[in-house]
Amino acid sequence: MEIVLAAAAACVYGLGDFCGGRASREADSFTVTFIGQIFSVLILGVALIVLADPVAPSRDWLWGAAGGIGGFVGLSMFYFALAKGSMTVVAPTTAVVSAVVPAAAGIGFGERPSMVAYVGVLVAIIGIALVTGAVGAAHAPTPRRIMMIAVLGGCGFGWMFVCLDRTSEDSGMWPLLAARIASISIAAIVIGARRTGRVRRVPTLALWAGLFDMGANVLFLLANREGLLTLVSVITALYPVSTIVLAIRLDHERATRSQAVGMVCAGLALALVAVGR
Repeated sequence: MEIVLAAAAACVYGLGDFCGGRASREADSFTVTFIGQIFSVLILGVALIVLADPVAPSRDWLWGAAGGIGGFVGLSMFYFALAKGSMTVVAPTTAVVSAVVPAAAGIGFGERPSMVAYVGVLVAIIGIALVTGAVGAAHAPTPRRIMMIAVLGGCGFGWMFVCLDRTSEDSGMWPLLAARIASISIAAIVIGARRTGRVRRVPTLALWAGLFDMGANVLFLLANREGLLTLVSVITALYPVSTIVLAIRLDHERATRSQAVGMVCAGLALALVAVGR
């Protein structure tokens, strides 16, 4: 079940990333993150009321808040990179980093998946790397500075995955609320310090980005509580597949042959991890 949840999280993350990247072409990426997260916390508040989970202990709130900082860095840097570079290059680059960081942490925490699952993890990382267009030329060139920002975004996402993994299984969705409070607070400070001025028009896609991002966070949290961080995080990091499909269909970007092979590797990785978990 955890593999299904992680795969669903990957699909929803990809949808949110596409919406956030497109919205960041119309507004400042920090503002897009801020607006999306405010909208998503309203949705989360309704979910907390419906679920009626007991309030989590302070330890879970602290880990959630720490993850929220990483999530803010990840989303802001990622949206900026998506707006300035090619989606078919930026999204997978961030994904490789966001997969390696928690996978390494999971192994460091003592997780020991089966050999088949390890092969699946390796195939997933190779697939993500191929989807970046590392073999062959990408349709739209992306400057090195933007690539570094994409890497920073991946580090932020990876840190968020690790922090959410540290929360207790009976903490419900409260760590996500802590994460949102932390990220929204930082976003407000950054926007105020940068004096970007009042936003005249809120891109509708920013709201969708926030909704999809929160939905994916919930799916990841549920998947991680049933499975190993090493496996769940890598499967979740396959989110560029849905981002790229949308970029190809709607933005008319072209996928290279290596990117097509990478998508096949993604499917193979899902099967191997599911069998070997």
